[in-house]
Amino acid sequence: MFNFTPLLGAQSTSPASQSLLEFEGGVKVLIDLGWDTTFDVAQLESLEKHVPTLSVVLLTHATSAHIAAFAHCCKHIPLFTQIPIYATTPVISLGRTLLQEIYSSTPLAASIIPAASLSEASYSYATLNSHENLNILLQPPTSEEISQYFALINPLKYSQPHQPLPSPFSPPLNGLTITAYNAGHTLGGTIWHIQHGMESVVYAVDWNQVRENVLTGAAWLGASSSSGAEVIEQLRKPTALICSTKGVEQSASAGGRVKRDELLLDMIRTTISRGGTVLIPTDSSARVLELAYVLDHAWRREARSPDQSILTTARLYLASMNAGATMRYASSMIEWMDENVVREFEAEAAKSGNNNKQHRPRDSKQTRRDQDNSRPTGRDSTPEDMFEFRYMKLLERKSQVEKILSRKTPKVILASDTSLTWGFSRDALQRLAADPANLVILTERSSFADDSTPEDAEGLSRILWKWYAERKDGVAIETSSGGQTVEQAYTDGRPLRFVDPYRQALEGKELAMYQQYLATKRQLQTTLQSGGESMLESAADAIDETSSTSSSSDESDPEHQGKALNMSAALAQARNKLSGNKEVTGVNVLLRQPGVYDYDVRGKKGRDAMFPYVTKRRRLDDFGELIRPEDYLRAEERDDIDGQDMRDTDGEKQSGLGQKRKWEDPSLPTLNGRRQSIGSKKRRKVGESGTRLANGTREQNSVDNVGSESSDESDLDIEESSIGPAKIIYKDSSIQANLRIAFVDFAGLHDQRSLSMLIPLIQPRKLVLVGGSKSETSWLAEECRQKLRARPVSSDEGIINDIFTPVNNETVSASMDTNAWTVKLSDALVRRLRWQDVKGLGVVTLMGRLGVSKPTEQLEADTLRRKRQRMVKDEEDTSKLEDLQATTKPVPELPPILDVIPASMQAATRSVAQPLHVGDLRLADLRRILQSTGHSAEFRGEGTLLIDDLIAVRKSTTGQIEVESGGSRIPDLMARDKEESFLAVRRRIYEGLAIIVGG
Repeated sequence: MFNFTPLLGAQSTSPASQSLLEFEGGVKVLIDLGWDTTFDVAQLESLEKHVPTLSVVLLTHATSAHIAAFAHCCKHIPLFTQIPIYATTPVISLGRTLLQEIYSSTPLAASIIPAASLSEASYSYATLNSHENLNILLQPPTSEEISQYFALINPLKYSQPHQPLPSPFSPPLNGLTITAYNAGHTLGGTIWHIQHGMESVVYAVDWNQVRENVLTGAAWLGASSSSGAEVIEQLRKPTALICSTKGVEQSASAGGRVKRDELLLDMIRTTISRGGTVLIPTDSSARVLELAYVLDHAWRREARSPDQSILTTARLYLASMNAGATMRYASSMIEWMDENVVREFEAEAAKSGNNNKQHRPRDSKQTRRDQDNSRPTGRDSTPEDMFEFRYMKLLERKSQVEKILSRKTPKVILASDTSLTWGFSRDALQRLAADPANLVILTERSSFADDSTPEDAEGLSRILWKWYAERKDGVAIETSSGGQTVEQAYTDGRPLRFVDPYRQALEGKELAMYQQYLATKRQLQTTLQSGGESMLESAADAIDETSSTSSSSDESDPEHQGKALNMSAALAQARNKLSGNKEVTGVNVLLRQPGVYDYDVRGKKGRDAMFPYVTKRRRLDDFGELIRPEDYLRAEERDDIDGQDMRDTDGEKQSGLGQKRKWEDPSLPTLNGRRQSIGSKKRRKVGESGTRLANGTREQNSVDNVGSESSDESDLDIEESSIGPAKIIYKDSSIQANLRIAFVDFAGLHDQRSLSMLIPLIQPRKLVLVGGSKSETSWLAEECRQKLRARPVSSDEGIINDIFTPVNNETVSASMDTNAWTVKLSDALVRRLRWQDVKGLGVVTLMGRLGVSKPTEQLEADTLRRKRQRMVKDEEDTSKLEDLQATTKPVPELPPILDVIPASMQAATRSVAQPLHVGDLRLADLRRILQSTGHSAEFRGEGTLLIDDLIAVRKSTTGQIEVESGGSRIPDLMARDKEESFLAVRRRIYEGLAIIVGG
């Protein structure tokens, strides 16, 4: 049994991807945690309902469309951190930097609390205006918390089968096996192969078969495929193939990767010649590696050219908050990249090192400046420095970006993010849009381009893509140096609207309402989550809260684990617990309600019949009990951490490590009139040292003399203001856009040709299409029906095809068209089994007589029932007897038993049984084996192998092996050689196959 349910991304303009796979026995696998740029928590409602029943979570790509909701789920959804999560090492490392930058760049990433949740959880919501949208934010995860969440992910490597561990509330996985294969779209991107019983599922969303500069192509045809026309055996003929449909309506560009790179460089040259600035929006963790490599490589090539190049007159920048960490992670993961790139970088590093030693410039101000501009950042020839570029400078702070944009010199800026909703790309577009000499190059087609969507609700990337597609204001057509036509769309003064979100601290009724909501959610989370402290309670959330924790006996009750609770019912239960209702709280009222010392236990059962006892749980790991290092600090160490002398308190209680504080606590130290927490002091301390930030990135204080200590005070203020309860306010502005718009496809996704070619080669039994718009899904479904010749199967509900196109939250059954029965083998039959090994798998055939299981277990159950009834002494107490009969569990139905065939029936069955050959023999393997044993073997014709010029072996299209011997009149000596060759060939064939004799 296999059911598939797309939670996000099916027949939708949203790029977010979330999919739920359900197998036999209630095993549920969640693949991807995507989120779009709206960061709307309503999109995660379906996911939140399935969390208490999930078994495993898998991640495919380190992009916001596949991983943006990961930190939100870990922080705000109970039980999610208890689910085992698996991904490749690059996805873990690059995904960490991506989410850290998202939460640092835009307050919208924290997500707005829905009005319905506020009205249910807060009593003061009704006192405010119902028409007013409060836009109160959830508390965002810090950089340290994001690092902790990603540390929970289990890393995997390509082509290594792994049997994951189930979650605590999951049923047994029964041999579930997951295998990761290269997807080619991003570094560490994954095509998942999931094997469970008879179901073999291939999940391939957002892959790229074309080989690029940094990344290799997808693993469909293998790393060293000789013919290039056969899919590897592990991914061939799956039970179900789940494939995305993005880009299916676009054909591959002529010239491939080389022409694409040249087109990008030609557009940059034309803009630099006009004295303009080129802005290239890109992501900050995945596709940025390909763009950065292409541009830095082009600058190197032009610098070595004897002719004066126009590219060398412009500066190259990469603007991203975590650019340094991303490049360092990429440098440590060379084995995940293309082999040619590694060899090329090693050769370039070695060559540049020799040139620097032989040609050392004289000391002069100009030569030193030229040397600093041309030398590589990493001068070692080791592969660890391959992404410390020579000509590309990293900008990791907003002050650096603003200073670079203020200069009136030609430059090329790679900035995050592609959507232009957050990041430095939005700030750069706002500064560059008014100048007609500037150019913005879009690298991906907008997934949100929809005529039904109003323009006011669209993002900047969608608006620019629509302007480029419409081209109402004319097109500038230029001819490049290679003869290509370069098209750039004019904007001609169109108004470009910027709606910028800002954080504003809560106060008054809004703060009280947020406190009520937070207390209710904390109580609900404590109820749902077994063990541990509430994840909502942190240093930033430490407001005045006096509710006590719930009993650990309630948390550890196993009957509540794995049950999806209704949100409204759970909130009502939490309110009753907070109010101290005896009927709802039960015997725990003795602990939770002050002043209550008596509870009537007459007629109670279970936990309510005994006094509650709270056992303090000890947190353990592989090395024993966890300790808190702050409990063992000396007095002077505490002074250094707290920033004040704790020994001279004069009887006043000072805020210490681990203590809760009110937001209005006057004892907190201030910085420039602002309240400061431990986290902000720690960030300020690390920032002053100039070595490494909390999120793992280095500060670059010497990048073009941009960004001094004094200029970064605004960035520090932003970090401090992002702490504490807040809401979103919007500032609306509009500018006249005069810059040009161009497009070069650097998305790195499959196109129409690759999908039409590979899906018939994969030969899936069922095909599920997701991850694209409605038109793209319909087009590919019709194309595959023609190529796969999927036959409609009649049913009571109508016509069902083997190609499914579900919408969001629609469940389709894509299990294989076979029936499976469960039988019990007798001991006598098991002793007669003869296993044969076929390529590491054990194969056996058996024949027996099917019968009804012996009623021994039923007899034992009846005997046990009678013994329990005799234990009831009072026969007149019929109520006890009725309760006992009600609690007696019915005997489950036993499966039929397969036993040895009697001797009288063996003769009849032996005449019906036929030998069975299991396995797949390749003629190339047979040729190599025979040549190693001294026989001559050559291919003659198509599909024919001639051995010793006497034996011909053929393999038909159906896979049948035919062995023929030639020559009827030959001497006796040659006849004996022919017989020996024939026997040797047959023996080698039988060694490669399992010959299973029936009966």
